[in-house]
Amino acid sequence: MIYLDVFLCLLTLVCAVAAMVTRKLVAAAILAGVVSLIVSYLFVRMKAPDVAMTEAAIGAALSTVIFLIAIRRTEEEER
Repeated sequence: MIYLDVFLCLLTLVCAVAAMVTRKLVAAAILAGVVSLIVSYLFVRMKAPDVAMTEAAIGAALSTVIFLIAIRRTEEEER
């Protein structure tokens, strides 16, 4: 099971770096949501379901939706 934890940590790192270096804002927002989902699963594996639920609800869902709405509104204003 330690291999799964190491794999998920490496996947989190790869997704976080990809979110930082990508030029597309939508892709960066989605990758940030993926990072939050992976981290929330890691919290479940560490036996912290309350923290996992908070991370999934706030970090993955709400933040990603807010980022995507902000990107869409900013693109509309630029036109």
